[in-house]
Amino acid sequence: MALTQQFARVTPAYLERCRTSALDSPGGAPGWSPPTDLLDTGWALWGLIRYCRARGTDADLIALLDRAVSGDPGGDIGFLDHAELYDGIDGPPRLLAPAAVAEITRALHAVDLDDLLADLPSRPEDAEAACGFGREFAGDVRDYLIEHFTAMREFYGGATRRGQCMVMWTD
Repeated sequence: MALTQQFARVTPAYLERCRTSALDSPGGAPGWSPPTDLLDTGWALWGLIRYCRARGTDADLIALLDRAVSGDPGGDIGFLDHAELYDGIDGPPRLLAPAAVAEITRALHAVDLDDLLADLPSRPEDAEAACGFGREFAGDVRDYLIEHFTAMREFYGGATRRGQCMVMWTD
């Protein structure tokens, strides 16, 4: 079973309803059932971060990508650390408040993907190795990275326009 990066756009009010549900539920179930505002980026973004680290990409860009996929520490969402939301293989869900989402959105829109991926090896097996993808990967690495980075950037943009929080976890 492969792990994947998950994102959900939710309002602060929705998080508060989940908190209340967890407090009222004997099992601490948060009643997590957000609308279809979910994004699964597979393992593409982890591969992009690995590639950037190996390439010696600017530390600020690596920190931006890490924060975009990992959220901020704290956030008072311990009530989401429940099997109803994720399978518990990795750490509990993390949160980005609306202001942080807006900050990250601006920074993601400033990333020049062509420049960032300029040194990605052209041979498929070398590109896969540069991103840490195993033999089970099939497809064009560059396209995969661009597709999922662009999807994340657009997802963040939607959350910013709506003043939403971002919750992320690994499943």
